[in-house]
Amino acid sequence: MTLITRALCLLLSSFLAGSALHGATSLVRGPYLQSATPTSMVIRWRTDATEPSQIRFGTEKDNLARTASSAGIHSEHVVQLSNLTPGTRYFYAIGLPGKGANQAGPLLGPISSFVTPPLAGPAKATRIWVLGDPGTKDEVQMAVRDVYTRFTGSRPTDLWLMLGDNAYPDGTDADYQKAVFDMYPDYLRSAPLWPALGNHDARHASSITQSGVYYSIFTLPTRGQAGGVASGTEAYYSFDYANIHFVCLDSHDSDRSRSGAMMQWLLADLSSTQREWIIAFFHHPTYTKGTHDSDSDKDSDGRMNDMRAIFLPVLEDAGVDLVLTGHSHVYERSWLLDGHYGKSQTFDASRHVKQPGDGRETGGGVYRKPRKRTANAGEVSVVTGNAGHASSKPVPLNHPAMVVSLNEPGSSVVDVDGFRLDFTFLNDKGEKRDWFTLIKE
Repeated sequence: MTLITRALCLLLSSFLAGSALHGATSLVRGPYLQSATPTSMVIRWRTDATEPSQIRFGTEKDNLARTASSAGIHSEHVVQLSNLTPGTRYFYAIGLPGKGANQAGPLLGPISSFVTPPLAGPAKATRIWVLGDPGTKDEVQMAVRDVYTRFTGSRPTDLWLMLGDNAYPDGTDADYQKAVFDMYPDYLRSAPLWPALGNHDARHASSITQSGVYYSIFTLPTRGQAGGVASGTEAYYSFDYANIHFVCLDSHDSDRSRSGAMMQWLLADLSSTQREWIIAFFHHPTYTKGTHDSDSDKDSDGRMNDMRAIFLPVLEDAGVDLVLTGHSHVYERSWLLDGHYGKSQTFDASRHVKQPGDGRETGGGVYRKPRKRTANAGEVSVVTGNAGHASSKPVPLNHPAMVVSLNEPGSSVVDVDGFRLDFTFLNDKGEKRDWFTLIKE
């Protein structure tokens, strides 16, 4: 073998080894955004081989000069980008290691982008997509997704919520792959997802031990780093976005007693927030007469009663504006309410309805509350557990607290701009089936 031939063979061998190194690695999940704050963003992804975890990013798409990484090699990657500028678009991509020291390798996947949340406090026009019980992995779930995509058009989604039962039937890793990661890749890489735990998710997860699929695939704030008070657990948490304070509760697996840790945290969190809007979300509804009945609550072991009788009074006392829940596979929306903590037969419109009407400018008039956050000024409760399916059988849909009740699939959109909140429900056919406005004045 001549020297030239030997050199060519060595060069080819080196090239093939490098190709094998990077060609063997594929992106099987993500990237997806978690725990967004005005100055940081957690980016997660999964590969089919262990690799160093590195993100390359910058404020210009063709100049990803900054890097962030985590120690070791992984197939489940979690990297936090820090020292970001609030309200700024960043471009990012997953980077693979180079062949030599301090050398950058190829990118794994396309360049994506996100906008960091604004500083908490000042108002900013904010769009929130709300999905309850979405994870059916079928044509209905896809139709609901596509309807929202057409509706929002070029207007970006700032954040999105999942209200539990995110991946049917059992909340396994395979269920989540098909029902969430394969279903919403574009939204996952561009807008932070904030989930709640549902009873189907809890089949393979435990809030007590902070273990299982749900807790292994999501990174949620436990130290109050996204706003609010530290909860010490990913089962329930809070965060701020502009002038909105979000509270996520665990209605399924955590202690729901008045003396329990979740209640003590909630009291501290609500008393500390200075935001102008409070939106609470959790899985089990306070009121429903859909595929579940909040009066009997037998199949939910009292969870709906607990959320209504124990937690709702605390939320109302803090001036909550909107309560979002799933579990019942229908759409139900209340009047502006306060003080109804019993079963449906105890509902008294003269005492519990703060303002009658449908909340529409073209109907009975928009709902109005004082601009200063005021205890027991009323909230709207929405059951929207139908992003993956609705009931195939007739359901009562006759809870007296509800002004609109629909047995059809769909998702909900919340737009907050200053002291105005607009709510829209879109069904899987692309029809705007309900809407209302809440104004603080």
